[in-house]
Amino acid sequence: MIAYAHPRSDWAIGFLDEVWWSRFALPRFHAWQDPEHPIRLVEQSWKKGDLDPKALACYGVLWQEGTAEEPVRDQMWLRFVTGRPVSGTTLQFLDWCCQRLAQQGKHHWLLIWDNASWHVSKMVRTWIREHNQHVKASESGVRILPFLLPKQSPWLNPIEPKWVHGKRNVVERDGLLSAHQLASRVCAYYGCTYGPIRPAREIYNAKPLKESRGGQKPALHGFERER
Repeated sequence: MIAYAHPRSDWAIGFLDEVWWSRFALPRFHAWQDPEHPIRLVEQSWKKGDLDPKALACYGVLWQEGTAEEPVRDQMWLRFVTGRPVSGTTLQFLDWCCQRLAQQGKHHWLLIWDNASWHVSKMVRTWIREHNQHVKASESGVRILPFLLPKQSPWLNPIEPKWVHGKRNVVERDGLLSAHQLASRVCAYYGCTYGPIRPAREIYNAKPLKESRGGQKPALHGFERER
């Protein structure tokens, strides 16, 4: 399917995944160091009065261009979310991506992702089906063609190593980052700029997005790759 989609200018190929960015957990990595000035990562602990979340959940999509044999994967779109990934937030992210793809003249999105429960839930499958029906009937918008990675091989998603390298590059060696500082570093590493928070639309005839505790829909906070 990738070979079919890549030469067509109105198709987009995107690998979607979610990741947690921890303010406390330290990544594993190897680095050259000066014997007199060794590199050490100092583990931080939570302190009373720290109101920031311990970790930030983030949706991301890695876009593929080039040929199937020589893919170019250097553009990512990110959105930080309140709470954890759930079906309702997934729909917001899909809708947001479709809006941006439509602005770029795309009509089809080959969506490749894993079997996470918030990807394969009835709510998400119903929304995608009704979304595609609306696109077909109105002859406008972006049709989503979801493809699942093998259940035992989620590492086949090429966005996974992007997350690993990102965590190694944004870590604070001796100190604790605030949630905003961490998000800013992630944004800078992936070459993104901060995007305004815009509420997701309850579109077409799909079921409304579920509300989180407290009566508010899950919020998408944005960082998007600058074109």
